[in-house]
Order: sequence, then structure tokens, then C-alpha cells
Amino acid sequence: MMNITKDKGMRPFNTFRMDVKAACFIEYASLEELDSIFASPEEYPRPFFHIGGGSNLLFTGDFPGTILHSGIRFIDEKDGVARVGAGVVFDEFCCWCAEKGFWGPENLSLIPGEVGASAVQNLGAYGREVGDIIVEVECYDTVDRCIVRIPVEDCRYAYRDSFFKREGKGRYIVTVVAFRITREYSPLLDYGHVRESAVAAFGADVVEGGRLTPEMMRDLVISIRGDKLPDPEKVGSAGSFFRNPFVSAEVYSNIEKVASRDGLGPVPHFPAGDLVKVPAAWLIDKCGWKGHLEGNAGVWHNQPLVIVNATGKAEPEEITALENKITSSVRERFGVELSPEVEHVPAIK
Repeated sequence: MMNITKDKGMRPFNTFRMDVKAACFIEYASLEELDSIFASPEEYPRPFFHIGGGSNLLFTGDFPGTILHSGIRFIDEKDGVARVGAGVVFDEFCCWCAEKGFWGPENLSLIPGEVGASAVQNLGAYGREVGDIIVEVECYDTVDRCIVRIPVEDCRYAYRDSFFKREGKGRYIVTVVAFRITREYSPLLDYGHVRESAVAAFGADVVEGGRLTPEMMRDLVISIRGDKLPDPEKVGSAGSFFRNPFVSAEVYSNIEKVASRDGLGPVPHFPAGDLVKVPAAWLIDKCGWKGHLEGNAGVWHNQPLVIVNATGKAEPEEITALENKITSSVRERFGVELSPEVEHVPAIK
């Protein structure tokens, strides 16, 4: 049954725990209910804005339009393809796969948010991006009022990017995501310290002997994430706030010169064609922000990529002010322009 609420408090619907309101909030439970909204859009405050679990958002103030949220929740599997409703919590899907012995999303365990949003954001962690395992995305076309099925090759997945964040933004609402999962032994271990952590947790004989299970990998990833990132149930944040920048060889050379001059040690980097990826966390840390607290906002003490609502009372302006100070300091010291991974939802007047 469709749930419509006016002047809805959005604090429970964004992991940053911003205490803002939406003029209207609608949770729909079926395609028919979703279509009924766009059959008579004049009945609701505009604009429309669709959210998942609110895990990659920063509300910058009260929203004067209508927030939409999917209540379509199911998981069906056939022949190694899982069709999952957009409203399913993504980590619940990860847990479902692991418990049933399917490989696929285990390295993405514990990432906040819902399945629909995962397909929009192309979330990723520990060597896996969700676009790697997506087969197709079913969407509701708000213009033509019909269901379209978009194969993965047309989703244009890239680092934290997709068709749904660009050309398709605002038109297509994800309703179902189809994932390729498998019982074939296929753990992803060769990212960062994952293999090393697996050996420490389970022993070299298990890891190198091909005896890991999806549940074991899921538990490992949860442990790694828990050591570095805040629990969104306890500390408000939107996860990684900034994208890792891809810079030219010239800019990277300048970063190395600054690091050498200031005794910062070697610069972690990853070749990416003609560009070089430099971890934003390293740049932010070397500018002295790790663990910094400013009013009610702060930078997480174990991961400088994460801005947090440190006291639970931060206003949107405090978060954006800290964001701007961080980006300015990185620009001034290293000549690198950071861009936010978190979507800023404007308080449109």
C-alpha cells in the first residue's frame, strides 16, 4: 500500500542524519503505485527526487518537493541470475548470497544503501564494482510511463558513475536489478591487503587451498570495513565523501615533489591509462584533516575520506563548510581538485 506523508522528517532516511524535512514523502510498493504517481504528477509538490537508503546523500536543507522511495522488495534466483527488488537493502542481498553459497557481491558487504541505488552509484569496494556483476537493470520510464530493461553494456558503468547519474538522471527509476551470481569458486583477494587479511584470519592452507566460502569472505570484508569506517547506525556519515582523483602525469609529478619536499613519504598511486589515480584519503590525511573536529562535523579518525556528523547535531552548513575547507587545502598544497562522491540534494526554492 502506498504511503504518503506531508512534511516528512528525513533524518531516518539519510545516513548523514541531517535533520531536514521534505514537503512530501511517498513510499510505493508496486509498479502500479509508482505509475499512479506519474499519472497525476500535479497532485504532488515538485520536483520529484528518488532516494534509496540515503547513504550517498547530503541534504543541504529542507526539500520543497516530493521524495520517492521504493518498497519493492524481493529476491528471486534462477540459473545463476538473481532478480532483486530495488528496495531491498543491498547488504541483505549480500548476506542472502553468502548464506546460499553464491559468489558475486561478497566484497561489497556492509556498504549502506539499497539495491536500486547500488545500480545508480556503481558502488565498489575491495576490487569489486557492482557493475561487474549486473546483467541488466529494469527501470520505470517517468516520461513514457513504461518499464524498460537496460542491459549492463548500456549502463555505461565507470568509477562511481553510470548512465543513471548522467543522461538518464531524473527520467529512469530503478525497480529491479538482475545480478550474475555463481557457485563456482571465485574469491577476489588481490586488492590492497585483502589476501593478507584472509591468511591472518583463516590460515594460508585455507586461502591458498581453495577452501574459502562466500560466508567467510563476507565476514572478512565486514571485519575490514568495521576497523576503518564508522557504523552508520552510531555515527552519521555518507561513507566515502570524495572521489579518488585521476590526475595527469604533470600533476602527479608535482604531488611527488611536494611529498619529497615535505617528507611525506612515497605517494601511493595506480596507473590508469594516460592518467594516475591518487587516493583522496592520502591527500586529505597529508593536509592534516584525519580526526579533525570542527563544531558538530568532523573527519573520521580511521579514514580521512569520511566526513562525519560527529555529535549527531550537525547542520548541513557545517558539513559543506568542512568539505570546502578540505578541498581548498588539498588544492593549495597539491594542486588537485577533489570532487564529492556524495550527492548534494539542494533545498530548491
